Amino acid sequence: MTTIALSSFPVLAMIRHGAYHQRQNTPSALQPFQLTEEGQQEVVLAAQRFATLVKENNWQISPIIHSSNQLRAWQTARIYQRELADLFSETPTHITHNDLSERSVGCAANLTIDEIEDILNKDPRFDSAPKNWKSDSHYCLPLQGAESLMIAGERVANYLLSQSNKLHSTQTTNNEATEVKLFFGHGASFRHAAFHLDVISLCDIKRFSMHHGEAVMIQQQNDDRWIHIAGEWKIRKQANSYND
Repeated sequence: MTTIALSSFPVLAMIRHGAYHQRQNTPSALQPFQLTEEGQQEVVLAAQRFATLVKENNWQISPIIHSSNQLRAWQTARIYQRELADLFSETPTHITHNDLSERSVGCAANLTIDEIEDILNKDPRFDSAPKNWKSDSHYCLPLQGAESLMIAGERVANYLLSQSNKLHSTQTTNNEATEVKLFFGHGASFRHAAFHLDVISLCDIKRFSMHHGEAVMIQQQNDDRWIHIAGEWKIRKQANSYND
C-alpha cells in the first residue's frame, strides 16, 4: 500500500522482532533467546515488503538504526539492515538501547508466571498478584526493578519522541525526501508507547497486536500530534487470550 508523509518530521517505523525461542508460561521481557529459523525467514519477507513501500514513497532511510538490547530485536534489525542495504545513503550504524526493551519484571526476570506468583504468595510484604496481572496495563509487580506495561510504554514513547525531535532539528531545509527511522523492539511496549503518543486509544492496546517482523509507522505532525502513517496493526481474535 502506497501512502504519503504528512509533515516535516521523520516517519518512525516501529518493528516488532520475529518469532523466537520463547520459554513458555514466562513473561517475554528479558528472555535472551534467538530468533527461530521460521522467525528469521518471516523477517526477511517483511523487510522486502518494507523496501517496496520505501521505494514507492521515495522515502530516505536514516542510516542510524535503533534496537533494544534483546537478541531477538538485535537480530531482526540486522536482517533489515542486510535486506535494505541498497536503500541506505551511507553505511548504517546500529545502536542498541535499554529504553526500547519490553516491560521488565525486575528481579523476577525469566521466572515462570507460576514461580512469580508463588514468590508473592510467600512474601508477607506483598498481596497476591491479581488475575491476569501479566496483561494488566497498569499493574506493576512489587519487586525490585519491575515496571508496569504503561511505564514501559512511556519509556519507549519518550525515546521515540526524543529521536523524532532530534532528527527533525538536524534536517536540512533543502532535503525534500521524507526520512524514515527504524526502531526494533517489542509488541507490548510499542503498543503502549503508541497509546502515550495518542496514536491509539486505551481499548486499542488490547484489541491490537503487532505482526512479527512487520513495521507500524507513525509520524509527529507540525502541531506535535502523532498519527499512524502506514503498516497494519494485527487485530486480535476475540477467542485469543491477551497475555502481553
